[in-house]
Amino acid sequence: MEDLRIGIIGFGARGPMSRHAHKPGEGSRVTVVAEPTQRGKEEARKTLGEDIALVDSVEQLVAEHEVDAVMILAPDFAHAEIALVTLGAGIATFSEKPMAIRIEDTDAMLALAMEKRTRLFVGHNMRHMPVIRQMKAIVDSGRIGRVRAIWCRHFVGTGGDFYFKDWHADRSKATSLLLQKGAHDIDVIHWLAGGYTRRVSGIGDLAVYGDITDRRDNSDRRMWDWYDADVFPPTAQKELNPVVDVEDISMLNMTLDNGVLASYEQCHFTPDYWRNYTVIGDAGRIENMGDGGGEQIHIWSSRRSGPGHPDDVEVISRGDGGHGGADPNLVAEFLRFVREGGATDVSVIAAREAVATGCAGAESIRSGGVPIDIPAVPAEMRAYFDGGQA
Repeated sequence: MEDLRIGIIGFGARGPMSRHAHKPGEGSRVTVVAEPTQRGKEEARKTLGEDIALVDSVEQLVAEHEVDAVMILAPDFAHAEIALVTLGAGIATFSEKPMAIRIEDTDAMLALAMEKRTRLFVGHNMRHMPVIRQMKAIVDSGRIGRVRAIWCRHFVGTGGDFYFKDWHADRSKATSLLLQKGAHDIDVIHWLAGGYTRRVSGIGDLAVYGDITDRRDNSDRRMWDWYDADVFPPTAQKELNPVVDVEDISMLNMTLDNGVLASYEQCHFTPDYWRNYTVIGDAGRIENMGDGGGEQIHIWSSRRSGPGHPDDVEVISRGDGGHGGADPNLVAEFLRFVREGGATDVSVIAAREAVATGCAGAESIRSGGVPIDIPAVPAEMRAYFDGGQA
């Protein structure tokens, strides 16, 4: 099998994921990296080898190198602009999540991919995380009956380090952390529920980090350069981004198109860092107690159960690779999709709906909690993408 030629666009925090696509002689190899910074170029060479071609921009990559597919690993605000170039050039495109930071940009990506018949894939790796796949299997088995409600609480114990010291804190570049962090969880809610949000309302606040006056332009550094797990409480953080105007606590209420009710809570100043999903059916409920390998999913299916006494416990599997094995499996699915097309566990329609819900949720929060209706993707477009982009 001849290796697929893969181009990587952006080699920052997610750059190392490219190594899962660099398997010379095994079906795929990275041949070129587009990265504007010297540090990114050096790290690409260190990760992928000295024979990797380096260019400065997506335009240069498209003009000078023949590739079968690209992976966009650039910052969120650049996803749509880059994807419109690669999709327009007919190159199969992987966009890291969130798909974009505005609804209109996601819809432009869908429209161009459909017009050009260029394969589009979005990196919602949590669909490959063991905890989510196991919860999905329990739901699909019918064990808890028909899903009626889903609650998700996301405790982001690293919020001050990960999201308030660089561009993530600036709504002009991120829109809201309901995209960077919430797109994952909203997508999982939709997948477990089997539907998409059509109305959302929310409340939120910049409760902690807006009061910290110690600021620094950190564009010369990256997340792990400044991360310090010993800094606590969150009010002790220093050197935040010069602009901090995204919420550090958000709460959404969502009504899905199939009648499921959902809520999503995200807090960036908790001491702990994990996600908790509760899925309530009309014959039981499930809840994950931790989200890593070896932790547990509790299942309640009788009235004899109670706190700490579920009817059954399922241990979360351990995976190899980033995010509990999700990253290598995600990239493998993309490479298979590039070769063969067809249905994938990751859905670009779902990726668009996650962005739309996050954007509308942020709008509601900033408008005093007013409910916002979310327009659906046109039926013809949804059928094309859900049908495997054939």
